[in-house]
Amino acid sequence: MSTKTFAYIRVSTKDQNPDRQIHEMIQLGISERDIFIEKESGKNFDRPQYQALKQCLRHGDLLYIKSIDRFGRNSKEIKREWEHITQEIKADIKVLDMPLLDTTQHKDTLGTFVSDLVLQVLSFVAERERENIKQRQAEGISVAKAKGKHLGRPQMNWESLTREQKATLELNYSKWQDKEITAVQFMEMLRLRKNTFYKIVKEYHK
Repeated sequence: MSTKTFAYIRVSTKDQNPDRQIHEMIQLGISERDIFIEKESGKNFDRPQYQALKQCLRHGDLLYIKSIDRFGRNSKEIKREWEHITQEIKADIKVLDMPLLDTTQHKDTLGTFVSDLVLQVLSFVAERERENIKQRQAEGISVAKAKGKHLGRPQMNWESLTREQKATLELNYSKWQDKEITAVQFMEMLRLRKNTFYKIVKEYHK
């Protein structure tokens, strides 16, 4: 029976770089075409690359993961997916950052017990870390709001316009007032959204 080796890599956001994980997997001799890279949250396993990987896995294959939190951050789902791969598909998993989590080894009763225990502890830690991240984000937003900071896109005003936009506004304001050009045309000339446009022309009028 021919077996294959795969790798699963996950980063939480599109801004994070998976190159370090990719390099490590290539160093293990895994072909790039067999490396599945995900840029998704680890809150659940409804991820396109992970689901595609599961479709490829067969009995006797080997799956490498950098660390258990790269696999997921929901302890119950981590355990369920781990069991699905190792017990139903009957593929093996190696977690690089935790040698005890290597189903190619420790296949006796004690080894299985230790692996299961380590898996439960690490998956619990991964879930708690996700909860802590969410809590820190919420606290950061609350503090920023308390300090009166605006969250999201910066608010535009007359002062934040470019020199070109200010000149265009000054040249065409009277034309717009006299209905020689429409508001939509004026917005396009200034490259402004509707709400921002009306806010700025109101400022300019004053």
